[in-house]
Amino acid sequence: MANKYSITKEETARLIKEYGKDEHDSGSAEVQVAILTERIRNLTEHLKTHKKDNHTRRGLMKLIGKRRGLLKYIKSGNIDEYRDLIKKLGIRDNI
Repeated sequence: MANKYSITKEETARLIKEYGKDEHDSGSAEVQVAILTERIRNLTEHLKTHKKDNHTRRGLMKLIGKRRGLLKYIKSGNIDEYRDLIKKLGIRDNI
């Protein structure tokens, strides 16, 4: 069962290295979106097997809303950067 972070420190470090400007850039919106996307994928897999887990479903919806806000911020700043990020993460453009 997934813990409250739902991804390991190593996975987080890999995402920071891949999407951040350097290995200490954990605060940029791109890195936060990448980490949230990984957590969302993990929780979605959990909910496929545990259909009645409504507490996790609520947490998933909160994460999706947080990711949507960050994507909206990135899109307002630089549309090309936004398009590259959603293509790289494999998520749809729904903003």
